Amino acid sequence: MLPVIAPVIGLILANYLIGSIPFGLIISRVFRGIDPRGEGSGNTGATNVLRVVGLRCAILTVICDLTKGMPLIMVGRKLGLENEIVLLIAIAAVLGHVFSIFLRFKGGKGVATSLGVFLVLDPKIALIGLLVWIVAFLLSRVSSVGALCGFGALPFLTLFFRPEKAMMFFATTITLLIYFRHWENILRLIKGTEKTI
Repeated sequence: MLPVIAPVIGLILANYLIGSIPFGLIISRVFRGIDPRGEGSGNTGATNVLRVVGLRCAILTVICDLTKGMPLIMVGRKLGLENEIVLLIAIAAVLGHVFSIFLRFKGGKGVATSLGVFLVLDPKIALIGLLVWIVAFLLSRVSSVGALCGFGALPFLTLFFRPEKAMMFFATTITLLIYFRHWENILRLIKGTEKTI
């Protein structure tokens, strides 16, 4: 049993550590010498990097955050691990991004990383959710509205395309986590003070 459990735990912990890498902070410091945590929303995600540092750094941040949870999910699948284990590997990356061990368990909002893991787990659900996200953003010009609508649709899309219990639980957990990390944005939306892009 131990020879089987050890690599599984290793993959989960490794993906948490990879997810914890604060690419927005690293990219902002390397290219502009700026710590995005001290300006704007104080977040290390791409939206704040865009506001504080600029478009190029924001695009690079999106790419890094989007892809950082992918490789070890693919490894888990290649090893023939059960779907439930693969989902644990996937959510470890998102938790790492949101609760980064390198930032004293603070981090980003998990949007790009969550989209990235879903692109591996089920591209169809991810792409439809992304379409909802884009449409909502274009209509509102508010980044958080796009994210909240896109991830709000996630459990319903999963119910339609992948209604198995583990996948439904995973999708719902991701949505709740995204909404939890956006609670300040939700309050600002209610007050009408959320910033547009």
